[in-house]
Amino acid sequence: MEATVTLRKRLGHMLVEAGLLTEEDGERAAREAAEAGMRLGDYIVEKGIITGEALAMTLSLQLGIPFLDLLRVRIQPEAIALVPAEYARSHVLLPIETDGRTLQVVMNDPGNMRTIDELGSMTGLEIRPAVGIPDEIRRAINTQYRVATEIEREVERVLPSQTAAAAPQAERIDLDAQLSQAPIVRTADLLLAQAVRDRASDIHLEPQEDALRVRLRIDGVLHEVMRLPKEIHPALLSRLKVMAGMNIAERRRPQDGQINAEVEGNHVDLRAATSDTAHGEMLVLRVLDKSVSLMSLLELGFAPAVLERYVRTLRAPFGMVLVGGPTGSGKTTSLYASINQLNSAERNIITIEEPVEYLFEGINQIQVNEKADITFATGLRSLMRLDPDVILVGEIRDAETARIASQAALTGHLVLSSIHANDAVGVLLRLTDLGIEPLLAVSSLVGVVAQRMVRRICTYCAADATPTVEERAAYEAELGEPLLTMKRGAGCNMCAETGFLGRIGVFELLAPSDNLRRLIIEGAQATVLREQAIADGMVPMRRDGMLKVKQGTVTAAEVLRGVYSIG
Repeated sequence: MEATVTLRKRLGHMLVEAGLLTEEDGERAAREAAEAGMRLGDYIVEKGIITGEALAMTLSLQLGIPFLDLLRVRIQPEAIALVPAEYARSHVLLPIETDGRTLQVVMNDPGNMRTIDELGSMTGLEIRPAVGIPDEIRRAINTQYRVATEIEREVERVLPSQTAAAAPQAERIDLDAQLSQAPIVRTADLLLAQAVRDRASDIHLEPQEDALRVRLRIDGVLHEVMRLPKEIHPALLSRLKVMAGMNIAERRRPQDGQINAEVEGNHVDLRAATSDTAHGEMLVLRVLDKSVSLMSLLELGFAPAVLERYVRTLRAPFGMVLVGGPTGSGKTTSLYASINQLNSAERNIITIEEPVEYLFEGINQIQVNEKADITFATGLRSLMRLDPDVILVGEIRDAETARIASQAALTGHLVLSSIHANDAVGVLLRLTDLGIEPLLAVSSLVGVVAQRMVRRICTYCAADATPTVEERAAYEAELGEPLLTMKRGAGCNMCAETGFLGRIGVFELLAPSDNLRRLIIEGAQATVLREQAIADGMVPMRRDGMLKVKQGTVTAAEVLRGVYSIG
């Protein structure tokens, strides 16, 4: 504690000497930090007085210890194993490498001798402190420390003994007793925490013949993160079903539920769904992290010219705008960004959704509730009497909803909705498949967006790479120029060695022209409609994807994986 106080005083003087703070600002910041019970360094970074990088550089100079850029160092698993995750997280430090005699540790507060002494006693090694940027240390902790080991420890505490495991099922540990045990609760909490840290959109618990497989969908791709003993499956599943308000006695019929949880200080909503399989009941949780800010239209990945056309489409006084794509293609994200763009005091915006995933200030949102006879169709019909200017329908999935939405678009309302279709032309054909007359469809539509989400190249480790033969061929076929080199993520601590960090949309925007409307009414084939749309200025998704390859945003392989199956 004494070392930390001394450091706080010296740090304030050093920041003043470096010209980063005035003497008056330094004294005030030190006083306010003490009142808030925070270290001076943490306080001034949190308040935006200086950057984390400037603080780290100052500490490095002040203490005469090296500064480590965590994006460019290799972290030894052997070093990580020496320091518990809880200790690393609470003290904002990360072990980097060990030679069996010393341990290098990057720290938020490398002047705290008490922490260094504790680390020495804990590991039995000489500690070599280094300073790093606090936010980067926290991110690296989340990447390097996985919950698998902690979960294994909890599972061992709850598993029946070998004798009990060999006994008849009726004699085993009672399920209710297992559910009340802290290890099961802790295991469920750890799973949720890891999913949030990894930015997972879905958690899969899948019983196999001899194990319980746990997979996370990260940036649209499933990754197996661990396998748990099959014996833990009933208790863990029941714990999650209780949290979701499901019937734990019902194991054969599919069930739906919702979990509202606090995970590491973040409010997270999860949608739960179960179904019986050959090896037992599986459960999938869709993660809706409320701490993740909604994306703007600019952040989604629209090319500037396409974005300008889309914003112009949204300014239409009435008509229908549809967003098409398969499950997981980001349709809801685009719809939310669109109504966020439209949100103003002059407009009455009403949504009907299943479920309401994010709450908007100033927007009236209605939840589908089949028990109360509130479906997309009935809800849409009723909200027409609420004087809306803009209506968002979560999804058009049946003829009745499609018909009411089309009629609403023709009677002075701007209607936005999503629909399952492969591409923009497929959206037009999907409407006619639902029984909407071509004349009604073309009269109501003002714009159609089709999209996919592809993984972004990690900007921290992006490097020039040689494309494969398949990538070259696809790129050249689309853009008519050779692809000699492109960016690819080499893998770093920020992206968990995957080379990808986050996702970006690949789009095509169709604004029906008079020629296209005539072809739709005449019942033209999809290829003819597509050719006309391109002639009218639509940039196909494939081309949009390859243009993003040219910009160094995505790899050609990602475009091939996510988009190129479309004809």
